[in-house]
Amino acid sequence: MDDVAWLALCTALTVLGAIATWVAFRRRGAAAGLRLAGLTLLVPAAYLTRTLKMFTRIVDAVADWVLTLVLVPTVWAGIVLAGLAVVLLVASSALRARQLSRAGATSAPRGRAARRGGDTPAGAVGAGAAGSSPSPSGAGGSGGSGDAEMDEIEALLRKRGID
Repeated sequence: MDDVAWLALCTALTVLGAIATWVAFRRRGAAAGLRLAGLTLLVPAAYLTRTLKMFTRIVDAVADWVLTLVLVPTVWAGIVLAGLAVVLLVASSALRARQLSRAGATSAPRGRAARRGGDTPAGAVGAGAAGSSPSPSGAGGSGGSGDAEMDEIEALLRKRGID
C-alpha cells in the first residue's frame, strides 16, 4: 500500500475510534472513555512513526512462514528436532534435580550426626542430645512438650532432618 492508502486507513480508524470514545464517555463513564481515547490515539501514532508498515511486514513474514510450515517437509523435520531438544532439556533438568535430592538426603544425616557430637545416630531422638534445641512449646529440659502426639511428630521431623 502507498502512503495515501495508509493515511486513509488511519484517518478512518481514528474517526471510528473517536466516535466510540465519545459513546464510551457518555454511557460507561470517564475510565472507559479514557481507555478508548488512548487506544484511538495509537492508530495515528503508528502511522506517524511508520510502524504500521513494519507490522504489515511482520504479518506477511509470519504468514509466509506458516505456509512453508504446512507445505515443506524439512520444516517439519526442524520442528521435530526442536521438540526433541525440549524433551531432552526437561529430562536432564529432572534427572539433575533427582541427583541433587539424593545427594542431599545421603549427606544430610552425616552432617547432623557430626553436629550432635558424632555418637548419636541420625534417627535417634534424645531429650538431652548435644546440640539439640529446646522444644518450641518452652518446656525445655528433659521432658519434651508434655504431649505424646507432639513428641512423636517432633521425633519424626527430626528423623527426616527437619529441625
